[in-house]
Amino acid sequence: MRVVLLGAPGAGKGTIAKLLAEFDGSVPISTGDILRSAVKEGTDLGKKAKEFMDSGDLVPDSLIMEIMEARLRKPDCRKGFILDGFPRTIFQARELKNLLAKLSVKLDFTANLEAPRDIILDRLTTRRTCCNPDCQAIYNIKNNPPQEDGACKLCHHQTMQRDDETEEAIANRLEIYHQKTAPLIGYYEKEGLLKNFLSLVADDTVSEIKKAISA
Repeated sequence: MRVVLLGAPGAGKGTIAKLLAEFDGSVPISTGDILRSAVKEGTDLGKKAKEFMDSGDLVPDSLIMEIMEARLRKPDCRKGFILDGFPRTIFQARELKNLLAKLSVKLDFTANLEAPRDIILDRLTTRRTCCNPDCQAIYNIKNNPPQEDGACKLCHHQTMQRDDETEEAIANRLEIYHQKTAPLIGYYEKEGLLKNFLSLVADDTVSEIKKAISA
């Protein structure tokens, strides 16, 4: 499958991307992951991105698109890909369309994941992330807690609540999402590629997306 996942922070994009990847071997790709990977590998593009990241600046769209092209050209993407949280702006969506045309690839559709605000707040404020940069496993203190002492079950480093997952920070992230990213819903609707999915229980959402792929 070749799918873009849209949705507010906490809508479940990362979880659903991983579950969909298990379905047919498509590769889950997030902007954050490929940026961190490029920096860690020390590629020329990674070194450029690191300069912006180290100074606290946003990585320019032009550089993100170069990194995205390099990622989509890798052999593992031939089976398909699931773009998690990318594109984030109308400009990136248009650039992605041009890139996919150059690669002779077409999107199946864009899955817009919908979840009520109270569900999003509950998901994010109860999320805990492993401090180990080589692990970064994600837990939830309600339904998938770390060890009793707060340690990661995989690498045994401590888990933490990220600074951007407090209630105040989440409210700000949601505001930014609605200002900058939500317009993508209208863009993909005009492109005839938008499908909406209720994102309350991950397995149910994945099942609905699979049905849409098979239709």
